[in-house]
Amino acid sequence: MTKFVKHFAKNESGATAIEYGLIAAGISVAIVGIVGTLGDNILAAFTTVSNGIAG
Repeated sequence: MTKFVKHFAKNESGATAIEYGLIAAGISVAIVGIVGTLGDNILAAFTTVSNGIAG
């Protein structure tokens, strides 16, 4: 049992997976924010072009 606990304490693969998960979550939040901002700008540009063509 002591051997198992020592091996478990030294095993860092779970910590690495959690770190990668946190990095991926941070990147996802950044992408959602950027796409939200760009989406509004692109919608405004298409609306301007549409109004220019129609009017």
